[in-house]
Amino acid sequence: MAYMRIHGIAAAVACLAVANCGPNGAVQTSTAASTAPAEISSTSSARQSQSASASSTAIPVQVRGCAEAIVSLVGPRLEGVPDSGSTIIYTNGLRQVNDDVVPAINDSRRGDRVRICLVSVPKNCPPGDERGRFYAGTNLRTGESWTAPDSQHMCGGA
Repeated sequence: MAYMRIHGIAAAVACLAVANCGPNGAVQTSTAASTAPAEISSTSSARQSQSASASSTAIPVQVRGCAEAIVSLVGPRLEGVPDSGSTIIYTNGLRQVNDDVVPAINDSRRGDRVRICLVSVPKNCPPGDERGRFYAGTNLRTGESWTAPDSQHMCGGA
């Protein structure tokens, strides 16, 4: 948990450095089919293909790459435990989770558009384990921003 907080602080600083999410606001995107919440644990196939135009099914695949996503679900990290942290799930299959309650995430609503930028990718991960990517999100309705990883655990973890 301390690792996530330290890494989260570093990611937040990096997020500020990439506020434009790429050179000249460039968007790196990936096309993915809409995924039901129960199937959200894997986003690797969504990260593999790239498309030239941004859409609500895009997932950034390169650091500083950005895309627009639509909120599918907002809730606590643990189902039924309100103070267990925050989770936000998008219609493109991407999710962000934080052990702490993140007011900016909790202020988001289903259907909100969020600008998502990939901030960092962990190094030396086992093949096929893509967990631990940090994304910065900005809700386009509220103007609030946050940074959180795509998984409860970093790659190689539990």
